[in-house]
Amino acid sequence: MSARMGPLLLTVSLLQVLSLGTGFPNGAPSSACEDMVPRHAGVQPQPSPAPYTIQTSSRTFQPGQPLTVTIKGPDYRGVLLEARTGTSVSALGSWQSPPADTKFLQCSGNPQGAITHSSTNLKGNSTVYSWIPPHGVNNIYFMATVAQQRTVFWLNVRSDTLTQGAAAGGIGLAAGGEPVVWAKAGLLFLVPCLLLILLHSR
Repeated sequence: MSARMGPLLLTVSLLQVLSLGTGFPNGAPSSACEDMVPRHAGVQPQPSPAPYTIQTSSRTFQPGQPLTVTIKGPDYRGVLLEARTGTSVSALGSWQSPPADTKFLQCSGNPQGAITHSSTNLKGNSTVYSWIPPHGVNNIYFMATVAQQRTVFWLNVRSDTLTQGAAAGGIGLAAGGEPVVWAKAGLLFLVPCLLLILLHSR
């Protein structure tokens, strides 16, 4: 190694450490809850379409019944993940035990309102998040900021909209009962009765 290379390598190493220090390797700050913009000094989000999608275990939800959420795409290091409705920036519902290298972030006064990274260790398609829907909401979607590294991140990664589905259990329409089936059963009972009435009337 030449005498000039030593100071150069030292300078590069120091710059890398400083760049990590101006990011948030231990998770997004609460100040990012609403706009979901990482506070990485001097770094802008990627203008290209995100290589990520948000997939859910169901297209419908029931209050209190957990569903799973997965960010599909290349491995990533940083994340901020929330559930929202309409144009509101409030974080809805509550996340269950965070997977490895992630943690809760209090947003909208909700201690478990968002999930963020707790380290820059890689997360990927096998990282599964579990979320519990709140009461009083008819539809929701998931919104994420995903960072491959400090200087490469995407905003507004959004899932499809989920709607509140029919409750499991119960009878009739609440349980997904088929009104046509019940109508057919009624007709099958009425037809013999009508025939008996006609025979006795002769």
